[in-house]
Amino acid sequence: MGSKYTKRYTEEFKRDAIALVDSSGKTVTAVARELGTSSESLRGWYRRAKADRGEGVPGELTRAEREELKQLRRQKAEQAETIEVLRKAAVFFAKESDR
Repeated sequence: MGSKYTKRYTEEFKRDAIALVDSSGKTVTAVARELGTSSESLRGWYRRAKADRGEGVPGELTRAEREELKQLRRQKAEQAETIEVLRKAAVFFAKESDR
């Protein structure tokens, strides 16, 4: 079972680790072991960096696309709330005008 503490790495550390994988010819697991980080973390960073460079799996989102998707989902939720408020207001005013 893992610890409750999650170590946070800086973007600079992640960039350097990815560059080391690219330049050294070593496996992700070997580089992760040298750096003292988990191979799963480094593999995820490496996969996302490849996607950002356009070298990822077809259909995989780049960082910019993930951010845009997050923003669009937030906007959609806000619009759904607005629509619900307007719907309730329309029902309320329809009842008031019937009186």
